[in-house]
Amino acid sequence: MTRGPSDAGHQGAAALHGGMDATTAPHRIPPEMPQYGEANHVFEMMQNMLEQLLIHQPKDPIPFMINHLQRDNDYVPKIVILGPPASGKTTIAMWLCKHLNSNLLSVGNLIAKEFSSLAADARRHYQKFKTVPSMLLIRLVQERLSEEDCVRRGWILDGIPETREQALMIQTVGIVPRHVSEWPPTPWGPSPRAAAPRSTIVLSAPDTVLIERNLGKRLDPQTGEVYHTTFDWPPESEIQKRLMVPAGISEGETALKLLEYHRNITRILPSYPKILKVIPADQPCVDVFSQALTYVQSIHRSNAPFTPRVLLCGPVGSGKSLQAALLAQKYGLVNVCCGQLLKEAVADKSKYCEMILPFFEKETAVPDSIIMKVLSQRLDQQDCVERGWVLHGFPRDLDQAHVLDSWGYKPNRVFFLNVPFDSIAERLTLRRTDPVTGERYHLMYKPPPTMEIQARLLQNPKDAEERIKLRMDLFYRSAADLEQFYRQAITLNGDQDPYTVFEYIESGIINPLPKKVP
Repeated sequence: MTRGPSDAGHQGAAALHGGMDATTAPHRIPPEMPQYGEANHVFEMMQNMLEQLLIHQPKDPIPFMINHLQRDNDYVPKIVILGPPASGKTTIAMWLCKHLNSNLLSVGNLIAKEFSSLAADARRHYQKFKTVPSMLLIRLVQERLSEEDCVRRGWILDGIPETREQALMIQTVGIVPRHVSEWPPTPWGPSPRAAAPRSTIVLSAPDTVLIERNLGKRLDPQTGEVYHTTFDWPPESEIQKRLMVPAGISEGETALKLLEYHRNITRILPSYPKILKVIPADQPCVDVFSQALTYVQSIHRSNAPFTPRVLLCGPVGSGKSLQAALLAQKYGLVNVCCGQLLKEAVADKSKYCEMILPFFEKETAVPDSIIMKVLSQRLDQQDCVERGWVLHGFPRDLDQAHVLDSWGYKPNRVFFLNVPFDSIAERLTLRRTDPVTGERYHLMYKPPPTMEIQARLLQNPKDAEERIKLRMDLFYRSAADLEQFYRQAITLNGDQDPYTVFEYIESGIINPLPKKVP
């Protein structure tokens, strides 16, 4: 992400709204409709069902669709993991299977399957030629994916597809991963055709590292367990003595396998353009697993209509205004600051001016009923309806949240910015204003250029430490209730670089909310 969104932000707005604007027609869509759709994943449900109809083409679509909906397996793992020899893809695949309670499919366990004529054919061919024909391998995959445990708990393909031909055959029969991963980067229905992988992970590392790693492998002939001279050496001397060097791991043999892998992988990856994750394998295995798990647990944004209605919550000085400005600039959302709206209503001598002014003069809180009249006037304008909005400064407590909700303004993304008191005190108590020029300074981050200017700087009484602490206490007194009200809110650490905070907020808006677990 580019630091400091600029005029290029219009491109970001186009990207966000080109498929995310729920009001492309002149008419207004009631907010309850897209809210219901997103909360219940209706668009994704219909998209997946249409995909299965087109793959299977059942004679009677109605029972097929009922069966599909009752199965409710759209979100089970469907993952492809690829990578060169010694990249650790099988280890990662096994860990993912255990963590996700899914099924591991590899060439080895497919051809070893009992009571399968296809597997028996594959074993005979492999014993003779050390390979399995692509068509036979894909039929084995289909057969395995049609079994109840794969339908119910999903699957992970370890090292399949091996070639471009296999990748195209897999797609032809409707096997599409949700996640595809590569280690490392390189120079659903009664029939298996219902399976749809949505992720591909590819592991990568320099060939020199892979060759060296492969050379360290040792095999226990009694148990079949594989050890490594550097990374996984058995402590028992008895096991150490019987370890032997596996066949096919010499430097020359590994180099030939790597050459073949590189030749194939460059032709496989274009088959998975939007669900591919490349992860460097030249790092601790736990770190590789962590990155892979994070990726496969993510949910990709669908093409469902989506108009962002963002609410930023946080204490005074937490950076809500800056984040709102960045979102407005990059994505074209309407920046709605509640406090600023009230000031503008007075300055413009609007119809609400006489209602607001007495409270301003007494420096007391404006009643929620008046705030909602001003706020609704702004949120009902066409730019907010079409482009979406980012609201901050309201609600500050549970009562205000209920009022906002009762008026029909329901944010679909809520973020809480947490910042400790010391950091906020540093941000606010050191702010100063030049009464001559109106220029604003910060004694630490933006000091005045001369001693003369510094001498005449004034501090806003609101920035006194005692008042800041009081305002923070007021916010955090209501924060727990607000977080409970907005159950799908995302809590962020606001005490870091503002553009890092923006990246987290941006990701939370672009990506769909997690599916609710009953």
